[in-house]
Amino acid sequence: MTSDTTTDEIADDLKALRRAAVLLATLAIFVIAYFARDLILPILLGFLLALTLSPLNRTLQRLGLPAAITATFLIIATSVGIVSVVYFAGGTVAAWSEDAPNIGRQLKNKLSGVNDAIEAVQDASDEVEQMTSSASSGPQEVVVQQPGLLNSAVTAAASTATSIVVALILALFLLASGDLFYVKLVQTFKSLSGKKRALGAVYDIERRVSGYLLTITAINACLGVTVALALWMLGLEYAYIWGIAAFLLNYLPILGGIIGTALVAAYSIITFDSLSYALIAPIAYQALTSVEAQFVTPYLIGKRMELNMVAVFLTVVLWGWLWGIAGALVAVPFLLVFKVICENFEGLETIGNFLGGADKTDIADEPAANSVSG
Repeated sequence: MTSDTTTDEIADDLKALRRAAVLLATLAIFVIAYFARDLILPILLGFLLALTLSPLNRTLQRLGLPAAITATFLIIATSVGIVSVVYFAGGTVAAWSEDAPNIGRQLKNKLSGVNDAIEAVQDASDEVEQMTSSASSGPQEVVVQQPGLLNSAVTAAASTATSIVVALILALFLLASGDLFYVKLVQTFKSLSGKKRALGAVYDIERRVSGYLLTITAINACLGVTVALALWMLGLEYAYIWGIAAFLLNYLPILGGIIGTALVAAYSIITFDSLSYALIAPIAYQALTSVEAQFVTPYLIGKRMELNMVAVFLTVVLWGWLWGIAGALVAVPFLLVFKVICENFEGLETIGNFLGGADKTDIADEPAANSVSG
């Protein structure tokens, strides 16, 4: 009896140590990801880009073209697309950034009624703060001057450009190597069952991630064209810029549509004289993104690539906090990869099932099953 009790206690202690080790390892991964963002982000982008283009790369290879040629062609085409977006939108966005104070003043004048109420509250808060500061005789506050908006924008642009270039080069090497990376991965497993499971998981990840990203890219492109046409018909200037913005922001689930609507609303208010007419543009933008999110994307993505929206939101918030906008953009593909890994390895199926979308058939059958069992 004593030996059995001792064995159970040892087993419980081992489980507790294992859980503590997993928790510490998870925390260490997030700490490393936070401080090594500039190193990890371009590598992650390169792998995601290679996964996305792998089916196209194999299709071109079936035509008899070498892997190096097809990989170079795909990376050049991707680079041309990125450069085209920067060329058509970069100048206008840079001009808007430089003119941000003037745009803010115009928006403030258009919303003078709302601003009066806000300023009244702010003045009252400032008076209370002045009374408090005059009553106290603490040490003087040292204010550190932050870098200007232009310097911050230049630094962010240089960092983004560097990450994109590194990601493109890494994707080129991965695509040009063909199946060499998969072969090396399979060789790390000793048993035949392990090799089969690893190879099946890798191809499943490739198929579903590439299918998701290619489908989302096509949907976003159609949404961008539709938004640009709708805003152009309403008479909003630079409608093509807002179409490009809709294309890019739609990679950011949930928050992308809200940000785009707010930006279109601000620019529409300073463009049109009538406030009621100015609100038509953001309403149209929000309506188009809502139709896309509620009907088009679920229909085209399919059940196997659906994700739990709670998990998506939490993942976007987490990686947005860790890596900013770039982290929020790669959050969903990262979550999809993690979901596929969980579905292909024993012991992780429960997590994969939780990350998946709702199975409406099972939900519909649950009351009937409960009534039968009762």
